[in-house]
Amino acid sequence: MALILFLVQVFVISLSGALQPGPVTATAITMGARNRWAGALLAVGHGIIEFPLMVLIILGIGAVFQRSGTQIIIGVAGGIVLVYMAYKMFRAAGLSAATEVDARKDNPVLAGIVLTASNPYFLIWWATVGLALASEATKFGLYAFALFAIVHWLVDLIWVTALSFASFHGTTLLGSKSQKVILQICAAAMLVFGLFFLYNAVFLLIRPISST
Repeated sequence: MALILFLVQVFVISLSGALQPGPVTATAITMGARNRWAGALLAVGHGIIEFPLMVLIILGIGAVFQRSGTQIIIGVAGGIVLVYMAYKMFRAAGLSAATEVDARKDNPVLAGIVLTASNPYFLIWWATVGLALASEATKFGLYAFALFAIVHWLVDLIWVTALSFASFHGTTLLGSKSQKVILQICAAAMLVFGLFFLYNAVFLLIRPISST
């Protein structure tokens, strides 16, 4: 019974995190406009980074992510990646119907890997909230830790898959103009996330200087 209650807690906390707008959310909507399964494939890429990270967190690497130096490096790298992806989205939104991006050329799995690895808040979440949950899971045994990992990932899978399905059917019903609007909105969101990551990285960099 205690394990079931713990898994329910994992589900609720994971869902609250998944529902927060972020780069993966924006990309699921963008790629979903052309591929209904983009969200599921994004979740696969996300899991490729997340599952090994869960194990590493338990082994003690979480403390590394809490260091300001690590957060600065990840923030700068993540910000640059997101700004570049925003640029690519704006370009895709500006293409005419004749030169529209082919959905088969998208690589949602790779996008899931890159967006997950370059998101400093994802890593910080695992170094704090995620670490607490993972540590609690290990108290029930290795099988409980495996269940914890699966439940957490399934929340992400269900959410981003739902987003891509909604985006695909929305653009199918409303046409190419709605797809262009979706791309522009998501590109703007991606740009904001990227600039925010860079701003926080610069703030962390200059804070020690200003405090001396």
